[in-house]
Amino acid sequence: MNKKVIFYLIILFLFLFISQKYLNPYYLRIVNIMGINMILALTLALTNGFLGVFSLGHAAFMAIGAYVCSILTLPVAKKVIMLKGLPSWLVNLELPFISGLLIGGTIAMVFAFLIGVIVLRLKGHYLALSTLGFMVIVSGVLINARTLTKGARGLNNIPPYTNTMGIYISLMIVLYIMYRLINSHFGRAMKAIREDETAAQSFGINPFYYKVLAFCIGAFGAAFAGGLWAHLITAITPMFFTYTTTFSIVSMIIIGGSGSISGCMIGAALITIFPEMLRVVEKGSVIFGYSIPPLYGISQIILSLLIILILVYRPGGIMGYNEIVLPDPLKIFKLTKK
Repeated sequence: MNKKVIFYLIILFLFLFISQKYLNPYYLRIVNIMGINMILALTLALTNGFLGVFSLGHAAFMAIGAYVCSILTLPVAKKVIMLKGLPSWLVNLELPFISGLLIGGTIAMVFAFLIGVIVLRLKGHYLALSTLGFMVIVSGVLINARTLTKGARGLNNIPPYTNTMGIYISLMIVLYIMYRLINSHFGRAMKAIREDETAAQSFGINPFYYKVLAFCIGAFGAAFAGGLWAHLITAITPMFFTYTTTFSIVSMIIIGGSGSISGCMIGAALITIFPEMLRVVEKGSVIFGYSIPPLYGISQIILSLLIILILVYRPGGIMGYNEIVLPDPLKIFKLTKK
């Protein structure tokens, strides 16, 4: 690890320490959700951006991770009261938080493999609709499997294990894995498939293998983020993991740039912060003596218009395929000293 990386890691952890100590709960919640959204955007970009496979099933894998992790980490006393139909072995099972996250991610990977070997043979809007159908199936199962999930009422009183430091350490790990993947033989093969699948195949690249593998890795990341989110919010329902969440995650990579790691993070930050900034307008306010009535839903309208404008004038997103290169602090210090 070079000095530049160490410097920026120190800056990040100082920011996280200050945030966790001094920010009020509302702003700290925004910082936490932004970190989880960045993980979701990065793991979706692996397939939708770097591989060129348009998937709409990310919310389904997020739901699997959230429910599996929540059930595995719930205290036994709460399970006995809340989930009376669970098998006895599952009722008496209470795992550590990290174990629940990893098992949730692994189960999501298994589902991704089973679904991927079928739907990833499709292309274009057929593939997008099939992954969207998987999300609908998962949502329907969560609503109807009342003994496991409490149905539409969802789970509550989930232990609040997620904290700011844990979220951003997870994000750093995801960033490192993404960087190594994209700049490896695996990443170059994915980019070749994205640009021209037939040409990539003629060079000995097996597109189906890379599609399934990337789909499974992305599913693990989405489930991991779902587990973090469940233990941050401490209450989940199947209605959260539907079209709105899917649209939100896809919007992040469209706005920021699906082929850019830093673009995905910018998109996730904007989608998280922008609606919060417009809450004042939605509730109504007084500006320069003029009373503005409540404009409910205005944030979604403005966000949709922003996406349309980006698609028209900058189809590749804010960053496109470019990355932000952080300056070397040692060089800046030397220039300042001179």
